[in-house]
Amino acid sequence: MSEPMEPQGEPQPPASEEKPDGGAVWRDITGVGSRIRSALLVPALALVSALLIGGFIIAVSDTDLLKLWGEDPGAAFSDTLALVGRSYKALFDGSLGSANAVSETLFAATPLILAGLAVAVGFQAGLFNIGGEGQMLAGGMVGLYIGFTLSVPTVLHIPLALIGAVIGGGIWGGISGLLKARTGAHEVITTIMLNFIALFFVDYLLKSSIFQQPGRADPISKSIETTAQLPRILGSSYRVTLGFLIALAAAGFVYWLLYKSSIGFEFRAVGYNPDAAKYAGMNVVWLYVGVMAVAGALAGIGGANQIMGLPPYQGSSGFSGQIGFDAIALALLGRSHPVGVVWAGLLFGALTAGGRQLQGAELIPIDLVVVIQALIIVFIAAPALVRAMYRIKGEGEAAEQLTRGWAS
Repeated sequence: MSEPMEPQGEPQPPASEEKPDGGAVWRDITGVGSRIRSALLVPALALVSALLIGGFIIAVSDTDLLKLWGEDPGAAFSDTLALVGRSYKALFDGSLGSANAVSETLFAATPLILAGLAVAVGFQAGLFNIGGEGQMLAGGMVGLYIGFTLSVPTVLHIPLALIGAVIGGGIWGGISGLLKARTGAHEVITTIMLNFIALFFVDYLLKSSIFQQPGRADPISKSIETTAQLPRILGSSYRVTLGFLIALAAAGFVYWLLYKSSIGFEFRAVGYNPDAAKYAGMNVVWLYVGVMAVAGALAGIGGANQIMGLPPYQGSSGFSGQIGFDAIALALLGRSHPVGVVWAGLLFGALTAGGRQLQGAELIPIDLVVVIQALIIVFIAAPALVRAMYRIKGEGEAAEQLTRGWAS
């Protein structure tokens, strides 16, 4: 006969229904807050550090101020503060101080964002695309040709010119990918060489009867039709064009491609480990070609923007304006993420627009303006240096974690 069972007491709720530990929840909340503060604090301190050093450079570059330091240090200190204050006010006024300044910032940021996306896509796949310059030139020339040869309504002309730019830039970028995949030629070398080929080939084409403006002896092309010119989205008084919205749309497309599509997963898988990607059944050869073709297409749109959105709407020697090389620093600063590239492009655009105002208002040489811009970029791109300078405690990779979170 079995013994009677002992009473088990009140039934216990399942472990999943236990009340959460308030202390753990609070630690999670404060931990997230700490990471966000670190992610915001470090860039802010980087900007302040760059402005302080830039202010010192502005001060020591004024020979009259240096002489005054030896004669009247008090007056020299006051004049130095006034000069630095006026300089940075001019930098702010030229980039964000008015509606026109904001327009100039967005106008300058447009081709930078497109070229930066071209480099960032390559980085995501483990490829160092230094060919943005040549890809911009190739795409821009195709867009230019369509721009002055066709006579169709605006609603057709602009898309056709942009599609032509996508094809031209995509083919030019795909060449590097094909050489990488088939022969093992390093993309850094091939893209650099293709930059030179594109540069001199453009000069040749601009002097040919097909492109050259009648009556001109220099490499200046015919003007595109008005139906191919990118419209200004804030009115005729502001230079920002439809190209800025196209750049934002391109960033959205790149985000979807890299993080929401299977081909984007394969791009990133090849970037992490091409051997493992090949073992998993991915066609590494065509992935390399595809990555560089997409990168070239994005840069090609940027090249077309330089003609279709920039008066006098003509092609000239080096119309890309070295933006393809600036895009490398921009993509690195944006950590090769489309959202980061957009913000980095806006920063570069603000520095470009504000730098012109700074140069004009205070007669500061353009070389010094470039130095100040480079300082800001270096400090923002080196968060570990800023943390070491200011002895910031906390998680050392807060900004990187936040950036990686964008992709989720």
